[in-house]
Amino acid sequence: METAALIVVLVIALALFFDFTNGFHDTANAMATPIATGALKPKAAVTLAAILNLVGAFLSTEVAKTISGGMIREEEIAGDVFPSLIFAGLIGAITWNMLTWLLGLPSSSSHALFGGLIGATLVGFGLAGIDFGVVMSKVVLPALLAPLTAGIIAFALTKVAYAVTRRYDGKPDGRAGFRWGQIFTSSLVALAHGTNDAQKTMGVITLAMIAAGWQSAEHHEPQLWVIVSAAAAIALGTYVGGWRIIRTLGKGLTDVKPAQGFAAETSTAATILASSHLGFALSTTQVASGSVIGSGLGRRGSEVRWRTVGRIMVGWLLTLPAAGAVGALAALVVVWTQAAGLGVVGVAIDALLAIAIIAYLYLRSRRDEVHAGNAMSEVAESGLAVKVDENPPPTPRQRRRLAQRQAEKEPKK
Repeated sequence: METAALIVVLVIALALFFDFTNGFHDTANAMATPIATGALKPKAAVTLAAILNLVGAFLSTEVAKTISGGMIREEEIAGDVFPSLIFAGLIGAITWNMLTWLLGLPSSSSHALFGGLIGATLVGFGLAGIDFGVVMSKVVLPALLAPLTAGIIAFALTKVAYAVTRRYDGKPDGRAGFRWGQIFTSSLVALAHGTNDAQKTMGVITLAMIAAGWQSAEHHEPQLWVIVSAAAAIALGTYVGGWRIIRTLGKGLTDVKPAQGFAAETSTAATILASSHLGFALSTTQVASGSVIGSGLGRRGSEVRWRTVGRIMVGWLLTLPAAGAVGALAALVVVWTQAAGLGVVGVAIDALLAIAIIAYLYLRSRRDEVHAGNAMSEVAESGLAVKVDENPPPTPRQRRRLAQRQAEKEPKK
C-alpha cells in the first residue's frame, strides 16, 4: 500500500511539472502577437497571461472529465499498474514539450499528453485500454478542424478590419488603435488557455487517484485542491515565458500588425472557449498558429513564411506518435521490472532518465538563450501597416474608369 501511494504521489508531482511546461510552452498562444505589435511589453504580457491562466482554470472542468473518464478505460486496467503507466505517459509528454521548446516549435502540449498516455496504456494493457471513439471525436477531429476553422475566421476578420479602416493605409502602423483591442483579445486567449489546458493536468491527476482508489470511479469531477494546484502550476509556467516559441509565433510565421493581431486573437479565443464548453481537448497551440496564418493571408502585402509553417505542421504530425513512443518505452521499463518482481524500480529508473533528459535539454538551451530582451523583432516599428507602393498599379475599377474617360475624350467619328 505504501508503494502504491508513493507512485501516486510521484504521478501527481510529475503531472504538475507537465502543467508547468505546458504554461511556458503555450504562453505564445496568447501573447506573441501583442508583443510583436507593441500592444504589450514582454514582461507585462507574460504577467497578465499568468494571472488569466490562473483565473481560467477555475471556469470549467469539462475537458478534465474527458481525460479522467473518457479516453482511457481505467476500469479495465488493474489499479496497482495504472498509476505507473500514467507516470510513463507523462514522461513522454514532458520530453516532447521540452524538445519542441528547445527547437522553438509551437507544437501541442495537449497532444503530447494524449500521445504519452496512449503509448503507455497500449504497452501496459493493449488496445482494450483505449476508447478510440472518444480519441477520434474529442481529440483527433478537433485537431484537424479547429486550426482550419480558426484560420478561416482570422482571415475573414482581418479582411473586414482592413476594409473598414482603409483610409488609414498610408499612416505609420496605420491601425495602431487596434493595439488597445489586442490587450482585451489577448487577455481573452490567456483566459481560454487556462480554461482548456489546465484541465488536462486536473484530468490526469484525477485519473491516477481513481486508479489508486483515492476517488470514486463514478465521480470524475476534479477535487478543489487538484484545481488549485493545476491552476498555480500552469500560471507559474506561463509567467516564466516560453520566449523561443513566442519568437516563432510573433515573427516566424508572418510580420504581425495591430489589426491583424486583433483578428488572430479574437479567432483563437472564440475557438478555444467554444471547444472547452463542448469538452473538446483541443490544442490551443494549433488554434493560435492557424489564426496567425489566417490573419497573414488576410492582410494585403503580408508574407506568410511557408517554410516555417511546414516545420510546424511536421511537428504537429509527429507529436502524438513521438510522445507515444517515448511513453511506450518508459512503460516497457515499468512492465519489465514489475514482471521481475522489482516493484517501483522501473518507476525510479524512468524518473532518473526523465531528470537527465530535462537537464540536458535545458542546459542545451543555454547555449543560445532567448529571453524577453531578444525574443521579438522590430515588427512594431516596421513602418506602414500595409505596404503601399509609391506608384501602385491601378485596381480593376480604376482601369475601367480610365478607359471610360479616354473614350469620352476621343473625338466622335
